[in-house]
Amino acid sequence: MGSIGETIRRYVAFTRPFTLLPPTLGVISGAVCAWGSYWNPDPTRTLTPGVVLTVIVGSACAALLNAASNVINQVYDLPIDRVNKPNRMLPSGRISLPAAWRYTWFLYALAVLPTWFVVIHPARGLRDRLLVPAAVAATLHGPLDWALALLEWHACFFIYLAGMLFTFVYSAPALGRTKRHAIGANLTIAIPRGMLLKVAGWSMIGPVLAAEPWYIGSIFALFLLGAASTKDFSDMEGDRAGGCYTLPVRYGVRRAAWMMAPSFVLPWLLMPLGVVLPDPFDPAGHHPVLTGNPVALVVLGLLLTAWGGYTVWLILRDPEAMARVENHPSWTHMYLMMMTAQVGFAIAYLV
Repeated sequence: MGSIGETIRRYVAFTRPFTLLPPTLGVISGAVCAWGSYWNPDPTRTLTPGVVLTVIVGSACAALLNAASNVINQVYDLPIDRVNKPNRMLPSGRISLPAAWRYTWFLYALAVLPTWFVVIHPARGLRDRLLVPAAVAATLHGPLDWALALLEWHACFFIYLAGMLFTFVYSAPALGRTKRHAIGANLTIAIPRGMLLKVAGWSMIGPVLAAEPWYIGSIFALFLLGAASTKDFSDMEGDRAGGCYTLPVRYGVRRAAWMMAPSFVLPWLLMPLGVVLPDPFDPAGHHPVLTGNPVALVVLGLLLTAWGGYTVWLILRDPEAMARVENHPSWTHMYLMMMTAQVGFAIAYLV
């Protein structure tokens, strides 16, 4: 029994569980935003057990997808981790490469397949969740109508599938391994973990054919576009040896620090802008792009802007320190800002 318990602990540690909270929180925040938004398709906003279960399943799948991403990244990063992180499961030999591959596909299946049944109001019951709601099916004519309806009602599944593909594009040489390229690496982190994460959460409650979820997702994507490089500074030796030309490897520590600095500040200013900018999908101008509580959104945006400015000061006062210390304070601030923004957005759409 002891050996089974030890094996379970090894495989749990392999997923780097401390990194699973931000995506889980991000998806829940996205769902809450959809719930409190103008776009909630349920006019009664009834919090039924089905709605709660939908969000629970979707958020659990987000954590599993991130776990799978962490594992596949370690599989492809084995030569780099032998230099940077020799105590990890693969370089230390505590988990074999074939076992890691089997675990990867197991996690991807658990993460993606259940999301087919994550659909929005007015879906009720297994039949509605398997294809499209009965009321919608009655209006469909021909295969094109059905294809578009499946894309619309099962948007969550296709977003998770896209997120899975992004993890391979980031890590796998056969699909480009964008991790080797400074800008490409950050893009393939920012799009799925910033943009798509919020839209995935939104798709569990509301329609994705609206500007609002993509606007919110853009804020987080722009933040991660620069902030994702925070951890790269301490990994420069192994990344350089493994052919990964991250931002600090390609441009040098000081220049890379200046390049990433705007992402800590500018994206949050889109929040005050979003409460006054008219929604392009509403020509009559009845509501702005962001339909949460405007005061809460403005306060949150200004708070995060100030926090980002402080983090930039920490970075730019001694950029070289980021390369000397494994966990520079800016890395901690980056994670805390991300989670604060997720919680703050949820609160702004509930008050």
